[in-house]
Amino acid sequence: MPAAISVSDLSKTYRTGLLSRSTVKALRGVSLEVPKGEIFGLLGPNGAGKTTLVKILLGLVHRSGGTARLFGTPVQTPAARQRIGFLPENHQFPGFLTARQTLHVYGRLADVPQIRREEKIDELLRRVELYERRDTKVNTFSKGMLQRLGLAQALLNDPDLLFLDEPTSGVDPVGRRTLRDLVLELRDEGATIFLNSHLLSEVEKVCSGIAILRDGEVVRKGTIKELTAVERVYDLVSTPVPDDVLDDTVLRSSPDGTAPAPDLRAYRLQADDRATLNGVLDRLRAADVQIESITPLRRSLEDYFIDVVDPPDVDTTG
Repeated sequence: MPAAISVSDLSKTYRTGLLSRSTVKALRGVSLEVPKGEIFGLLGPNGAGKTTLVKILLGLVHRSGGTARLFGTPVQTPAARQRIGFLPENHQFPGFLTARQTLHVYGRLADVPQIRREEKIDELLRRVELYERRDTKVNTFSKGMLQRLGLAQALLNDPDLLFLDEPTSGVDPVGRRTLRDLVLELRDEGATIFLNSHLLSEVEKVCSGIAILRDGEVVRKGTIKELTAVERVYDLVSTPVPDDVLDDTVLRSSPDGTAPAPDLRAYRLQADDRATLNGVLDRLRAADVQIESITPLRRSLEDYFIDVVDPPDVDTTG
């Protein structure tokens, strides 16, 4: 069964300057795969190549080399685009149209039959909580309302794959939560979502897999859980550990942890290997310490992202 998105050794070179003599390499051998039914996040600083990659996947830009497929179909063929929906960043709708009229226009462009449009438009307006404003002109809509209308537009053709470019940019916290809940519902219904966003806290809440682009190359890819784990460091919550046991282990009071109950304490444990970890746990049990939980320590996605795209300078002079 083919993946929703499959990219292999993809490259794109733009020609610039007088007589197109200069070149800019926007993508350099990008390879990634997005399984069906996943919310996948594409991250990277400005100029990393994210927009170029998305445009190639949408068939808006021709690749210079490599391959890109949607559900096994090459992206340059019209059939590849029949199963996708797209919410671009900073989209604009004609302000003189109402919400319902806007969706009819875009539905016709997507070749959605009129009878189906009538049913689908009312269904989508209810879903994005705009049904009560269905006959209101778009130029009166807030940023959050426009984003929700844009999402409804992207869903008109019942896509199996949805591209969302900065869907929560400029939206207030309530609006972000509404959009986030809608995205999670779509995933639960079987859709695949390819998300491009600078709001890393939102990405962390909805995405399972991510790829980080830097200078046109994929520098990291994997699940958020595995990428943000701090190797061999754990947060442990237990009943109080006797001082003599605490001094005899690699266990220390947690610098930032709070225990969930008055009779519990939070600790930080660093174990270089599995044997060390189990040895500490055995000593705790022997001291009648009751363990509530032990969790691998994780960084925020934002901290991990900054470490990847802007690593600290290392002084090699000494």
